Amino acid sequence: MTFFNTEITWFLDVYILLILGYAILIMSSYLILAYLSTKELRRYLKRNSFVDYDVLLTSEFAPKLSLIAPAYNEGLTIEENVKSLLSLNYNNYQVIVVNDGSKDNSMEILTKTYDLVLTDLDFHPKIETKKIRGIYTSKNAAFKKLIVVDKENGGKADALNVGLNIAQNPYVVCIDVDCILDKDSLLKLAKPFLESYGNRIIATGGVVRIANQCIIKNGRLVEVNVPDVMLSRIQVLEYLRAFLLGRMAWGKLDGLLLISGAFGAFDKEIAILSGGYSTKTVGEDMELIVRMRRYMLDNKLPYSVSYIPDPLCWTEAPEDFKIFKKQRSRWMRGTIETLSIHRRMFLNPKYKLLGMLSVPYWTLFEFLAPGIEFIGLVITVVFIVFGLLNWHFFFLLLFFVYSFAVLFSVIALYSEEKTYHKYPKQADFFKLLMAAFIEPFYFHPLTVYASLIGYKEKIMGTKGWGEMTRKGFTKKE
Repeated sequence: MTFFNTEITWFLDVYILLILGYAILIMSSYLILAYLSTKELRRYLKRNSFVDYDVLLTSEFAPKLSLIAPAYNEGLTIEENVKSLLSLNYNNYQVIVVNDGSKDNSMEILTKTYDLVLTDLDFHPKIETKKIRGIYTSKNAAFKKLIVVDKENGGKADALNVGLNIAQNPYVVCIDVDCILDKDSLLKLAKPFLESYGNRIIATGGVVRIANQCIIKNGRLVEVNVPDVMLSRIQVLEYLRAFLLGRMAWGKLDGLLLISGAFGAFDKEIAILSGGYSTKTVGEDMELIVRMRRYMLDNKLPYSVSYIPDPLCWTEAPEDFKIFKKQRSRWMRGTIETLSIHRRMFLNPKYKLLGMLSVPYWTLFEFLAPGIEFIGLVITVVFIVFGLLNWHFFFLLLFFVYSFAVLFSVIALYSEEKTYHKYPKQADFFKLLMAAFIEPFYFHPLTVYASLIGYKEKIMGTKGWGEMTRKGFTKKE
């Protein structure tokens, strides 16, 4: 019996040390990334405070861009979204909307709104895709930048590859069609390509924000509001943390593994040479960036991936848990698939910082974190059942983790207030502040649960995105 008690005590001590060690490691990494992000954000704002983007707008050297917007059952928002894409402050660009076999009235809306007619566009596909039913342009000269492709359903990656095949410009901007762009978004996104010296910029991305309850007029965001629904309101905080306190630091380190599929620009040549978007993963945005970077490193080609901290893109976030669960489980499956496809990069010095830091970080803190939390919860319940839990330590650790989670959200909110200040109403600030205190008990468990569903779906061999129903934007006439 003494031996059994000794074994239990040893196991408890090891468990406590592991939990403490993991918590300290992940929190320390967050703080380091936040520090680097804050420092780089200040440098960026100072460097760009006197930039006159009108010069870039009128410059003959401005990079030529092709916007690719895949659309599947986006009838609720597609009219406003395409208006937004066609009204951006930029000269050298075209808009390619790829209707991926929608079952709703998306194609009918596009045809009627933009006076579309079938055209015979000459292009030479370099990536194999599903069959194209037709390519359309507008009879209206006001929409001369618009190309609409109607194709058989093949998924988002397949639709993006169609866009890559048809794009006529050297740089492509891949965007979710349900997004609303800031009017100067292309000017800011194109700037790194124009300024690159030595290293070839193969991709660049910007900040994505939540558009729920924001007011949209003629394809433009005219009023920013905090979402009414708590689930989407907390996602505002989540996005602030991810983009202002996370990706800014990875961009500085040149270790970004992900440019949001909602809005990112790519060197078309490198994207095609890398094989285009993979149709074998639901995380095609992350996988393409990793593959492009791996291609450059394998071929010993100097390159960089740039990051823009400006809020350039506004997207609709899920407002009910059913849709949220589908989104987050898909994100987890995409992460697992990307890390699995490129597992040779893990701690491989050949891939420099990417292999020695970025991939291990994503493996430990993005892929494994939900599973570690779940195992820790199960062990804690077992300890409670057998009366082995040290309640004093348990509540102390719980308070420590909760306080850090709230503090980190407050830091992100403070950074937003001191930089871009997109939520000027005092009431909105306090709504977000209160959400920071609610999040650890409400939102975080939902996120972990959805990630665990992602684990299960991956093990069971689940494929595809699943239906993602849109509510649509609030319009102002």
